[in-house]
Amino acid sequence: MNQEDYRKAFDELSFSADFQERTADLLRTRARELEKERKDMTFGKTKKLAVLIAACMALLAVSVSAAVVWLTPAQVAQEQGQPLLAEAFNGPDAISIDETVESGELSITLLGLVSGRDLDVLNEDLEEDHTYSVLALRRLDGEPLTEEDHDFSAYTMTPLAAGCSPAAVNSWTLNAGASGMAKDGVYYYLLDTQSIEMFADRTVYMAFYEGFVPSNEIFTVAEDGTIAFADDFTGVHALFTLPLDPAKADPAAADAFLAENDMGWTNERTPVEDEFETEKHVDEDGNETIIIRPKEDDSVFTAD
Repeated sequence: MNQEDYRKAFDELSFSADFQERTADLLRTRARELEKERKDMTFGKTKKLAVLIAACMALLAVSVSAAVVWLTPAQVAQEQGQPLLAEAFNGPDAISIDETVESGELSITLLGLVSGRDLDVLNEDLEEDHTYSVLALRRLDGEPLTEEDHDFSAYTMTPLAAGCSPAAVNSWTLNAGASGMAKDGVYYYLLDTQSIEMFADRTVYMAFYEGFVPSNEIFTVAEDGTIAFADDFTGVHALFTLPLDPAKADPAAADAFLAENDMGWTNERTPVEDEFETEKHVDEDGNETIIIRPKEDDSVFTAD
């Protein structure tokens, strides 16, 4: 059984409020029975039995906790009012990742992604393929994350592609839209971008970090095109490699995209404020739009 099926199986189980306590009592009772049956059991064996029982109890607690606390990508989509996307996340084309990086005070888990067309009931642009990715955050100290105490706009979630400038392939150039929600102390990001499968014949990353538009203060690009966080970048950060199917790459579409977003890169430090100017707008519904405008350039990239 793979990890996704395992989680689904647990999600379908219902546990009574005293389930864990009753199970612990059963384990202790069985231990006492074993002691009576095996009078000749040595101290060493008894000690091993106690350790085994403790380990089983710990594993049970962790399993039940994981089943109750973590949402699947499909559940996150459902919570966001996206039934078609939720169905896609449960389908055969979805990619389960479930990789975790700890950085600063946060545990950052990329849960999974799916690409396709006509999956988003809230997006007017339904004639192009999109990629939808779900990421979860929790505090390492166990304190719950809520929508009131987590600053959604202080962090960026963005795809990157090896061999391409981080200024050319990112959430802004891919016309991304991101939404966030808190549930049971965990904060979830749902990122919608133009499909990244066109780059699938090269290494594609998903980056999450404390900061804004990609710059050489945040990323470095090696001579072979691989991308990494700068050694002296101190903000919260995580970089995941995406297991995309190379057969789904579209080199012609990727070349056209890069020609339209022809932005160079240097690892030499240039303060981002010297390259870009930003404007923030909030509409009557409270939706925030940030406009990033390169200085001495008429092109404009908008992130909602």
